[in-house]
Amino acid sequence: MIEHTVEAGVLRVGRAGARWLSTGVRGGIRVADAAYNVSVPADFDRSDLERYAAERLDRAGFDGRGPVFLTGVDLAHARGARSGPVTVVATAGLSNPAALPLDGEATDAGDPDPDARNPVDPDGDARNSGHPDVEGGALDPEDADSDHDAAPPGTVNLVVVTDRALDDGALPSLLATAVEAKTATLLGTAGFTGTTSDAVAVGCDPEGEPTRFAGSATTLGKATRACVRDAVRASLRSRYADRDRPTAVADAEYGTVTREPSTVFVPR
Repeated sequence: MIEHTVEAGVLRVGRAGARWLSTGVRGGIRVADAAYNVSVPADFDRSDLERYAAERLDRAGFDGRGPVFLTGVDLAHARGARSGPVTVVATAGLSNPAALPLDGEATDAGDPDPDARNPVDPDGDARNSGHPDVEGGALDPEDADSDHDAAPPGTVNLVVVTDRALDDGALPSLLATAVEAKTATLLGTAGFTGTTSDAVAVGCDPEGEPTRFAGSATTLGKATRACVRDAVRASLRSRYADRDRPTAVADAEYGTVTREPSTVFVPR
């Protein structure tokens, strides 16, 4: 049974003895009874994340050793979705969006004039054609308006749990399916691929029904995609019910646009 509760600004999503793969604090593969999403204050500046996470879990009364996420989103905006063998809980904020323009930034090997399509400044950085106060896709703090009343920092965190038993190949596949669904949802909803600090944890039940595959065409993958889509959209609706949502990186307090060129080659 999947349990979820919030105490003292910490969201606990639990399944006894679950096997987790995560990208957050305490990332990697581990066995634990729960994953945690910790809401941090707007002025958060700690760098000792493991210690901070332990302090917050202790304050909330959770004796947990599972994956931990940090978010600037208030947990009042957390939303969950269930479908078949999957439960997803999401918190979503877009104050630090990431964008990946598909406008011919790659350079084909052997291009006779690559700079014609990928103009480069003398210092070697790809030119940014966006907001004048944007450098490399992120607002320059020295140019930002000091009177700007920014929303608290946000990120998109996902906890995905299934009652299936997944092996060492299927668990990463489930994580990839969840990230794919998150990216598609954010592109369709907000025009961004994600934020600069997104994190995902996927957990499975080692005693559940063995499942070898978790791609988008499988029962498990379809359920995950639907749950991620609906949980992320619901969290965004709650988070931005009474405030404007960024529609471009330049509208946000932080963020990035990937404009670096690359060289495309044919493996031989």
